Amino acid sequence: MTEERITQVETPGGNTHTHTTVVQDAPREAGGGGKWLVIIVLLVLAAIAVVVFTQMSGAEVAKDNAVAGAANSVGDAAGQVGDAAQGVGEAAEDAVGGE
Repeated sequence: MTEERITQVETPGGNTHTHTTVVQDAPREAGGGGKWLVIIVLLVLAAIAVVVFTQMSGAEVAKDNAVAGAANSVGDAAGQVGDAAQGVGEAAEDAVGGE
């Protein structure tokens, strides 16, 4: 409900001033639906961020596992080269000692 109040003030000089005031009982709620829309959009963005960071974390683990596997393969290959070198050294000793 809207109420209009009119106030008249008379100065000592005899001048009259009129002032009108409009009073509303309940303030209007503007943009109430917009607030909910923003909240829903923020929640959806938060859910997407969680999924993306979870996926990236899994990719990091897979990459780390691949690097560790490659390092193990290199270590195994180095061991085989060492074994082969030892075998060549033993063969050389046998060849020199056999003269």
